[in-house]
Amino acid sequence: MTTKAKFWFDPACPWAWMTSRWILEVQSQRDIEVEWNIFSLAVLNEGRELTPEYRARTDKTWGPVRVIAAAKRKNGHEVVLPLYTIIGNLFHPGAKPIEKETIIEALKIANLDASLIDAYDSTEFDQDLRDSTKAALDLVGSDVGTPVISVEGVAFFGPVITPAPKGADALKLWDGVVAAASVPGFFELKRTRTARPQF
Repeated sequence: MTTKAKFWFDPACPWAWMTSRWILEVQSQRDIEVEWNIFSLAVLNEGRELTPEYRARTDKTWGPVRVIAAAKRKNGHEVVLPLYTIIGNLFHPGAKPIEKETIIEALKIANLDASLIDAYDSTEFDQDLRDSTKAALDLVGSDVGTPVISVEGVAFFGPVITPAPKGADALKLWDGVVAAASVPGFFELKRTRTARPQF
């Protein structure tokens, strides 16, 4: 029986990247169907009081999600995961900067229309970003970031993990998430992070 899941990500977030690689590992071993969606950290932080440093970092995240939204509108939902994977590989294991030149490189690797980069500095797709981010927040609540996953309609922030589990360990974590999702009153498990993302 296929388990339906949804995954919301911002490609600039290293923690979402780690979790996405884990859920793909699970998908290679289990019958799960994952729908990939944008969760914009820039949208999330609109109007919030942030330190100047964090505001500058957040503002840099507009461009990549705008380009993914433009690619989705032009090429369909099936382009979202492959483009996210390419951008994420450049940003995270590749340590490329979150800037337009990196996204130009990603579009070339993905063999997508180079003109999609025009969305980087455009507000044309911002409503798409707001709608997709709101869909996640409607399920999980507002006190979250990325990643957000939904299992059979029950959504959580996380799991926040590093490194991404492989093999049996990936399945063990998945089974735990599915079990938590099955308990109506379950809301939160958390501990302080003591490690940086290990790609």
